[in-house]
Order: sequence, then C-alpha cells, then structure tokens
Amino acid sequence: MAKIAFILLCHKDPDAIIKQAQSLTAVGDYMAIHFDARAKPQHYKKIRAALDDNPNVVFAQKRIKCGWGEWSLVQATIQAVRAAVDAFPRATHFYMLSGDCMAIKSAEYAHEFLDRRDCDYIESFDYFQSDWIKTGWKEERLIYRHWFNERTQKRRFYAMFEMQKRLGLKRAIPDDLEIMIGSQWWCLRRRTVEWILDFIGRRPDVMRFFRTTWIPDETFFQTLVRHLVPSHEIQSRTLTFLMFTDYGMPVTFYNDHYDLLLSQDFLFARKISPEATELKRRLGVLYSSEGARFQISNEGRSLFKFLTQKGRIGRRFATRFWETESTLGRERELLIVVCKKWHVAKRLLDRIRQMTNIPAIEYLFNEETCLLPDLGGIQSTMGKRHRHRRALMRMLFDYYETDRLIVCMDPANLDLLEDFGRDRSVTRLLEIECQFSDDYLIGHAMRVGLAGDRTPSETIQRLLPTVRNDMVHESDRIRDADFANHNRMREADTPEQNAKAIAAFLSLPEDKALELAKTEYLFAD
Repeated sequence: MAKIAFILLCHKDPDAIIKQAQSLTAVGDYMAIHFDARAKPQHYKKIRAALDDNPNVVFAQKRIKCGWGEWSLVQATIQAVRAAVDAFPRATHFYMLSGDCMAIKSAEYAHEFLDRRDCDYIESFDYFQSDWIKTGWKEERLIYRHWFNERTQKRRFYAMFEMQKRLGLKRAIPDDLEIMIGSQWWCLRRRTVEWILDFIGRRPDVMRFFRTTWIPDETFFQTLVRHLVPSHEIQSRTLTFLMFTDYGMPVTFYNDHYDLLLSQDFLFARKISPEATELKRRLGVLYSSEGARFQISNEGRSLFKFLTQKGRIGRRFATRFWETESTLGRERELLIVVCKKWHVAKRLLDRIRQMTNIPAIEYLFNEETCLLPDLGGIQSTMGKRHRHRRALMRMLFDYYETDRLIVCMDPANLDLLEDFGRDRSVTRLLEIECQFSDDYLIGHAMRVGLAGDRTPSETIQRLLPTVRNDMVHESDRIRDADFANHNRMREADTPEQNAKAIAAFLSLPEDKALELAKTEYLFAD
C-alpha cells in the first residue's frame, strides 16, 4: 500500500497549514514542511507549537528566503525532500503541495490510485519543441545568468540581462541534459527522489547551471526525472487540478465547487480560497472517509472555458489594415443562414440547391472539414478563414462566378455577422429558431466537451439552464444588433408563416418558398 510523504511549501495562514497537516497525516501519511524564512516568525512558532508532537510531521532543517522565479524555491523543495526521506523510511511516494492545495479524493482512493501503476507523475515536456511557454522568453531563461528577482528587483534583473546580451555572455547547457519543462506540482516515487538527491551530490556543474536560470522550479525536477528515469515509467501529467485564466492567474475554488472538484481525474486541487471554509471542511472529512466512490467526468477545464468566454463578448480578430476598405462588391448579395442546429440548416441548404441555382456553402467558419475549393491556401485553416474573411468571400464569389452566395453560420459568430452586415454589398439573414429539448442540450454539451459519459446527472441538470440561456442569449444579441434584411423562421410556426421569411430571404415566389418550408423532417433531431 502506498504511503505518501507530502512536501509542503508555504508562507502564510498558519491555521490553515495546521489543519491541512493534521488532516493529511491523520490517515497515516506523512508531511515535510518548509515555511518561508521571509514569513512572520510568530506564524512559524505557531505551526511548530501545534505540530511538533505529531510523529508524522517533520520540518526542513534549513529555512530559505523564497522568491518567485528564483532558485530559492528549488532549494526549499530540496530541503523539505531531504527531511522527508530521512524521517519517513516507509514513505513510497513524495507529493509536492502548497498551502493552497487540498485533497479532492479520499486517502483510500489516492493510495489505490498510486498502487495501480509503478510510475512518476510529473509534467515533462521538451523545453524547446513544446509550446508549454506561450509567450515571452524561452532560451533566454537558460543561456543567460539571472541573479536578481524579476518582481522585486526589476531594474537590476533586466540591466544584467541586457549587459550579458550586449557582451555576448551566453553559456552552454550541460551536454548530457535534455531540458524539460512542466508544472512544479509533482508526485515522485521514493526511488526517483533518492536518485535525484544522489545526482545533486554528484553533479555540482548541473546545480551551478540551474542556480542562475529563471523560474527553475518549472525545469529542475522535470529535467532530472526525465534524465534519470526510463520514459515508460513517467506519466507526463500532474495529479493536482489547477486552471489558469486568460490573464495567467490561477483560478480559485470556492464552496460551490465541491461537486465539480470531486469529478475531476486528479487527487488534489489548487487554489482553494481562504474564505471557502465549508469547502475545506467537506474536503477534510472526505480525505479520511472510507468506501467513497467517485464519478470521474473531468469536464472542469472545458466548463470553465465555456462559462468565462461568455462573459467576454467581443471581436476575436481585428480587421487587417489591407482589408479596412475592402468590400465584397456593391452589386453582390451575401445570404447567411443562421442556425444553432447545424443539421437543420444543412437540410434546408440541400433543398435550396435542388430548387435554385444559387451556390451554397455550409458552416465554413465553424467546420474545418467544410468542403471548399482551393483558393490558394486562404481556405486551409480556420484561423485564416476568420482573419481574411472578406477576401475569402470575394474569392468564393469569383470562383462560382455569381453575384449571389449562401453560407451558414452559427449564432455565436456575431462578429462575422456584424462585419458582413457593414459591407457595401447586400447582406440578408435568415435566422432559424429551433426548439431545444433537454436530450438535445445534453448531447450538445457532450459534443462540445462540457460533459462526458460519466458526468453525474446532478451536474448535467445544473448545467442545462446555463446552456439553454446561452443559446437564447445568442439569438437576443443578433436581434439587438438590428440587422437590415433580417428574416426569421421558427420551428413553432406553420410552413405558411415560414414561407414568407424564406421568400424575402431568397427573393423567391411564395409557392416555391412554401415548398422549401415544407421540407420533410426539416427540424427533426
């Protein structure tokens, strides 16, 4: 049976640290604590007074003054790891934690999970080939020396960087190391930890190198584990559930996130709000419970992305300067079918193709696989289609040698609708308003990754009103935009009523429009 030694790095909130240590060690696991030497001395004394008598808790012999992005964070981790290895010979795994982390599974589940496979859990991606670093410095973190803290000594930090750059003072990466990068929240086996400590003693050159790299807590252990352990014994993932906003800030969890956290395929979560006292209480009770069963659906990240994106409605891409004055053509008509149920719009388009000679293209701005002619590469990726939207449409008009073209769009593409609506060409909209059953909404949530086969029914029932309201909101936004030539057909209306909207949209006689409105199984799911 696995026995976990938790490596806790912390610098504040002594009461929370005491409760965390008591909760995690109550079931027989261990903890080694490094409390930042910059923190308040009375806080450290309080923690020592509360935990010194706990045989399953040990403290790092040397406390380090820690700073973000510095080698000091790795130093502190090594100090805590050494203390844990010496004090707890029965520990089989060493799990890196912060004071903001809490278990989201029971100890029983965590031990069984670790027993299931003999491997190390640590994100370990190729430093230069992966896209783990999204923006900013990459090789500069390694080939230049960084002695100062970027946040507290910004002027010195960047002055030293610029001086080294001007003088060409680059350094080589140790020849036998392949630098890796990943999250600092790892879980390693005892054998791996002992190998790392032995390597540290044998390779002062590697220690000197990492000591002056920038943000080494994302590269040091990640590189050494990959260097020392066979790749088939490494799971390149973290067992701690964490998310970041678009601004690079960690997402904080509160009392109402309890069910969401339990359904994620992780053992711990970060960050738990200091104010989330009820969540902490429930998670603390859960860790010591027996027989708990967990329904893993793992939709947390997709749910967060879905919900936060709906709060930031705006243009995805700005117009390129060379397209500012471009137009589809004053004499042309762009006919846009707007429908959330793509299969309904496609059925109508198929019928329009049979009854008219107007070229019709399906969801070219939503489906990568939409069939398009070769237009020199501008149609090759979704990004290009969006960025060069007007140029793409002009080329399609030219390719089909027509002044009338039908396309389909999702109601979420309001930025596209507004862009084309402002063009000097004539733009007509046919919005198809469908009814959404609960079964359809559940299927939609699964298709877009908001839910999975194992998502608990309670979670789905809480999600359905949000998904339904989101669809209603998209329709309201289109209506509020007050487009000219905006026509609507509704699933709830009669074919005769819908024929009027189709006739106005396509400039067809009403008898032909009625045939289209009577398309068999048009609204069927």
